[in-house]
Amino acid sequence: MSEIAISAADVKKLRDMTGAGMMECKKALGESGGDFEAAIDFLRKQGQKLSIKRADRDAKEGVVLALTSANRNSGVIIRLSSETDFVAKNEGFISLAKEFADIALKNMPANLEALLALPFGGGISVSDKVAEYLGVIGEKVELAQYEKIETKAGEGQVLPYIHSGYRAGVLVALNLEGPDLADAGKDVAMQVAAMKPVAVTKDSVSAETIERELEIYRDQTRAEGKREDMIDRIAQGRLDKFFKESTLLSQDFVKDGSMTVAQYLDSVKKGLTVTDFKHVMLG
Repeated sequence: MSEIAISAADVKKLRDMTGAGMMECKKALGESGGDFEAAIDFLRKQGQKLSIKRADRDAKEGVVLALTSANRNSGVIIRLSSETDFVAKNEGFISLAKEFADIALKNMPANLEALLALPFGGGISVSDKVAEYLGVIGEKVELAQYEKIETKAGEGQVLPYIHSGYRAGVLVALNLEGPDLADAGKDVAMQVAAMKPVAVTKDSVSAETIERELEIYRDQTRAEGKREDMIDRIAQGRLDKFFKESTLLSQDFVKDGSMTVAQYLDSVKKGLTVTDFKHVMLG
C-alpha cells in the first residue's frame, strides 16, 4: 500500500470515535488508506478495547422526531440537523421539524429524496423550505434522515419514543394490536434507544455484518496465539455473544435483567413480539 498523508485532525477524529491511543489510530489509518471504518476494523483485529462511537452516532446537532398515525399502523422518524445546539433549541427550528414530520407521516414517501421533493406549501417544496430556513439563520440546516414503518390494519401497531431533548427517536413495530400494549411498546423503544441493537433477531443480521464480525474474531483469536484448529470455534462463540448483546429480542431487558426482551414481551401478552424497529439519533 502506498503511503498517504494522515492528518492530525483525522487521527484525533478516530481517537474520539474509538478511545484508542494516538499512535494506534495513526497506524490504523495508515494501514487502511484513511478509511475510518476499515481503521476501526484494524484496531479491533489488533485486540484494541474500543468504546466505538459508530458513524450513525457521529451526527451534528439538531432535532429528531418520531410520530405515528392515529391508528398506529404507520410511523416516521425525521432528523433535521443544524450546526449548533443554539439553533437546535430554537422554537422555530423545532416547529419546522414538526412540520416536516407531519408531511412525512401524511404522505409516507419511499425515501428521503422523495420527502424532500414533496410540496411544503406556498408553492415551494420541502427541500426549498430547508434552503429558505438556512438563508434566514445563516447556518447549515439539513433534513438529514428519514425512516418509516408501515403495518396493515389487524397485523400489528407502531409505537414511537422520543428521547429527551429530541436527541433520538425510535419506532417499534409490534405484531399485535391494542392500546393495552402501548406501554410495552414504549418500554422496548426505550430499550432500543439505550442499548442500540443492530437487528431484531440474529436471523435479521445481514450476511455482510456476520462475515465482518467473524473475520475480526478470527484475527483477534490468532493474535492471542490460539491454535489454528481452534480459531473457527472460538470465533463462532464470540459471534454468538455478539448476537446475544446486539440483537433486540436476545438482549437483557434493561428494566429487569432477569429476562430477555423476548421474555418480557411474552410475559405482557403470549405471542407478543417485535417485527421491526427504526432508530435515529444525533451524535
